[in-house]
Amino acid sequence: MTPRKLFRLKLPSRTLLLGECTLVMGVLNITPDSFSDGGKFLSVRDAVAGALAMQAAGADILDIGAESTRPGSQEIPAAEELARLLPVLQALRGRLKIPVSVDTQKAAVAEVALGAGAEMLNDISGLNRNPRLAEVAARHRVPLVLVHMRGNPRTMQKLPFAKNVLRDVLAGLRGSIAKARRAGIAKSQIILDPGIGFGKCYAQNYELLAKLPSLAKLGYPLLVGTSRKGFLGATLAKKGKPIRAEERIWGTAATVAASIFNGAHIVRVHDVAEMAQVARVTDALLSAQ
Repeated sequence: MTPRKLFRLKLPSRTLLLGECTLVMGVLNITPDSFSDGGKFLSVRDAVAGALAMQAAGADILDIGAESTRPGSQEIPAAEELARLLPVLQALRGRLKIPVSVDTQKAAVAEVALGAGAEMLNDISGLNRNPRLAEVAARHRVPLVLVHMRGNPRTMQKLPFAKNVLRDVLAGLRGSIAKARRAGIAKSQIILDPGIGFGKCYAQNYELLAKLPSLAKLGYPLLVGTSRKGFLGATLAKKGKPIRAEERIWGTAATVAASIFNGAHIVRVHDVAEMAQVARVTDALLSAQ
């Protein structure tokens, strides 16, 4: 078990203490084609209901994404992403008591989202897709999640995997941090995510979870998202066939607990009620240590 360093994350509406207990980030995909829940929250009514349900189930943060980043997915125009995202942000404003993070790689989308009430940004490209997103985060003084991804969603599982995944992730995150700092983002506003499933083979995802303490040495809070991902489906395969995304809840639970034991401050999940329980019990074990 790895003791977590404490961090204070400043949002426009509040300050989040990271490390005293694990924060649960609920995933709300307002897309037709996400790998796990594509189409489930595509209407504004369903998205609002889903967001409020996650809050009631124990989510500390809501992460909304309007562009699928599953392996093989195609990029959509900013206008299309905003057409999905903006009505949901507007409908949630004043109704949601937890902060909203927006999962986007586009500076233009980030700018509008922050103006509509979002308080965090989550960039799966680690500023490699659009470095100007860092300038938007710096200007609005909001936290930014930097995710490691090898390639892009269309190519990430087709390119050769790194020979040394830890070294590759460390180098990539250091590069992302440098871009963020040059843009004026305070060190205290940066969160790191190793990018489980983003350009890694199945075995490398497990290796990264086991070696999270090495990533913690970079000196930033860690966010880990393993929820329902393909490496779990492969591990739990039945008769050689990966189990469906919605059947991966117990596999997700194991990796959430492992992530917390190894230093994760935030876990990003689809099944909020269940993973909030996992987080609370794992935190209790850490406290007992």
